[in-house]
Amino acid sequence: MPVRDLREWMEKTEAMGELLRVNGADWKTEIGVITDLYQQKPGSPALLFDKIPGYPEGYRVLSNSCMSLKRVAFSLELPLDLNPMELVKAWQQKEKNMKLIAPREVTKGPLLENVRVGKDVNLLDFPIPKWHEQDGGRFIGTACLVVMKDPDTGWVNFGAYRVQSDEKDWAILRMSPGRDGIYIRDKYWKQGKPCPVAVVVGQDPLLYMVSGIEVPHGVSEYDYAGGIRGEAYDVVPGPITGIPLPATAELAFEGEMYEGENAPEGPFGEWTGYYAGGVAPEPVIRIKSILHRNNPIILGSAPAIPPSDTTFYRTPMRSAMIWNQLEGAGVAGVKGVWAHELGGGRLFTVVSIEQLHPGSARQAGLVAANCQANAYCGRITIVVDEDIDVTDLNKVLWAVVTRCDPAQDLEIIRRAWSTRLDPLAYPEDRRQLNNRLVIDACIPFEKRKTFPAVATTSPQLKAQIMKKWAEIFPVKTCK
Repeated sequence: MPVRDLREWMEKTEAMGELLRVNGADWKTEIGVITDLYQQKPGSPALLFDKIPGYPEGYRVLSNSCMSLKRVAFSLELPLDLNPMELVKAWQQKEKNMKLIAPREVTKGPLLENVRVGKDVNLLDFPIPKWHEQDGGRFIGTACLVVMKDPDTGWVNFGAYRVQSDEKDWAILRMSPGRDGIYIRDKYWKQGKPCPVAVVVGQDPLLYMVSGIEVPHGVSEYDYAGGIRGEAYDVVPGPITGIPLPATAELAFEGEMYEGENAPEGPFGEWTGYYAGGVAPEPVIRIKSILHRNNPIILGSAPAIPPSDTTFYRTPMRSAMIWNQLEGAGVAGVKGVWAHELGGGRLFTVVSIEQLHPGSARQAGLVAANCQANAYCGRITIVVDEDIDVTDLNKVLWAVVTRCDPAQDLEIIRRAWSTRLDPLAYPEDRRQLNNRLVIDACIPFEKRKTFPAVATTSPQLKAQIMKKWAEIFPVKTCK
């Protein structure tokens, strides 16, 4: 059965031995630094911070939530014992075949246990961390849902945009160009209206994971997440905006954004591993209400040099989505896809294929580099033969240096979709475009019969020797 809320997710995660409780860490430096130190090792536990100085006991922060493949699989309703490529394939099949399930509107839910409006609105009542040493302030919106509703169609969209929150009754929202949130916001402004918006923090991590991937334009993330869990999410309408909010969420606030009402936002350490983005004027959210459960939990993340909690879960999810989109575009023979964690699940993608015809490697690379799931801020796409494990960086680079001819196997794609968070686009390039590289590291199609054989042991002989010498070759140490 799918988890009902963040609290049940934490209970089950703790029962798996994948949650660590930390008491007494302060919000100014310690929560962020502890999170960063833990997230540098994939597989580290989720961190639950309590007894935060200056705040009531029970006002908690959860970070590092998605930093293990086991917790990613658990959140996606998949088996927990899958290796990385098995997880990609399982998610690929689930994503390909799942049916969207729209949310179910209810009138009651734990989120409504406390409703603050007017003079009672104060975001600083909650232990919002300063996640990085050089951040420009506190950020409540990191592992969040920024929820908006299209004024014309009623389409409900949410994304994990960053929200800075140093004041009690207003916050600053930053979204990258090309994101659906900007599309909806600008519709209101073109009609001369303020844009209603709600920010949810402290929800089922599946919703956070969905908020950080490229769900197709026009599809509600609520419907997509419902399809993953096989059950509709219960939502309550926000009392001010009417925007649907997860009924079991821990904390949310509603407000409005007015065109031209901006404030300096940033800097903020980002998923690329830099403070790229700097300080820039971004829209202010005038907060009209705060809704929260008793003893609320903020779900947060500290983007940093990959891998980090903000990007680790994207690797298997985006890998499977790219795979499906390659096949949907007619690319045959795909054997594996890995949106590598070293690129934050975006900047570095490897595709393995069986070469079925001349040019198939180049076709796969060019499609993968700009398909919808990989279009935002991509940098390098490498195509390798099916004998290369796409998750093994050593094998991938070995293929590059032995099978790629720089004179004919490199393709440059110019003026692609990027972001101010891209260190190569900041600060000079305000167009927020980038150039990207496709590397064909496959054995040239016409040389497949004459290319030197790989100096390695056959799988059959390897299995025979390992079985005989099992005491010195534990199976778990050999691929």
